[in-house]
Amino acid sequence: MKILTITMIFLSLTLNAAIFGFFFAWVCSTMWGLDAADPRVAIEAMQAMNASVRNAVFAPAFFGTPVALGLTAILLYIRSHHLSAAAFAGAAVTYFCLGLVLTMMVNVPMNEALAGVTVSGDAEEARRIWSDYSGRWQVWNQIRSIGSLTAFLLALAGVLRIDPRSI
Repeated sequence: MKILTITMIFLSLTLNAAIFGFFFAWVCSTMWGLDAADPRVAIEAMQAMNASVRNAVFAPAFFGTPVALGLTAILLYIRSHHLSAAAFAGAAVTYFCLGLVLTMMVNVPMNEALAGVTVSGDAEEARRIWSDYSGRWQVWNQIRSIGSLTAFLLALAGVLRIDPRSI
């Protein structure tokens, strides 16, 4: 049980850090770069990135983070690390709501709507489409970035509450 608990703590922190890093990269580089590009190029690039993100490398971090955090909370609770278990449970709920659910309810529908856009040669029309999309998308991405960082910090706080001699 000790090895399983340690493994799950490591897996939880790794998956959570990976998904935070993914969301954060969009905040501090990807969207700024797309906003600086010709809107026709930005739309096509975003369509391509959204189409490619559904893959076996991304899925474990996106879908697995709340599962790993929740299972870790259960293992810690069973091992009588109740404060740590509560922190991991809080992390699981935080990421689930502000990362996974938010993405599925807001960012994915926005991405699907953008996927249906045919980029024409009209630069002004493309600028309007991109401007309407990018600003709203970035606000929600910042929220999910903060949510996934908060989840990571909660899990880290849970780790710091564990007496290494008692695990």
